[in-house]
Amino acid sequence: MAQDLRNLFENDQKDSQLKMSEGHETRFLEKLDNALPEETSIKKRFSSLQIAASIVVLIGLVFGAYKFSQQPKSITNQVVTNDNQTSEDQLKSLGDISPDLKRVENYYLANISLELSKIKQTPENKELFDGYVVRLAELNQEYKRLSVELTENGPNELTISALIDNLKLRLNLLYRLKEQLHDLNASDEAKLNT
Repeated sequence: MAQDLRNLFENDQKDSQLKMSEGHETRFLEKLDNALPEETSIKKRFSSLQIAASIVVLIGLVFGAYKFSQQPKSITNQVVTNDNQTSEDQLKSLGDISPDLKRVENYYLANISLELSKIKQTPENKELFDGYVVRLAELNQEYKRLSVELTENGPNELTISALIDNLKLRLNLLYRLKEQLHDLNASDEAKLNT
């Protein structure tokens, strides 16, 4: 039952006596010529595509040249503003000291962002919210100052501890704000129900 397929096809080809009718190839070529578009229309499409591609490339080059000519001005402005202060890219963070401290820093920063995103500001709690935002901004400035100190003086126990305490304090402030907002909403609902 198992036969080699090559042998099977060779034998089948020998047994087959099928032949094409006379003039078949000529009729096929005529039909093919009629069905395919002429070469001139292909050349016209090809030349129009070349023109379109050239325009796109030209527009890209002009746009790139414009952006390139604008770039040095913005770099010059950045250099001038960063001469007087240490740039934030050059500041060391807890993550630059050790991987464990990087995890601690990332944990606190992620939780701070999460808690801030959960807080919804309304006209009723705007004053309370603004007070906490001002305090958080002060703590953020202090964190930057401590990062500058870490960059300039190198890592030491007091600076690292102060950075971690700053992050803890910011997170605790957000928890306290969230709790006060919850209490404020509960008291407003109690007033509405009575």
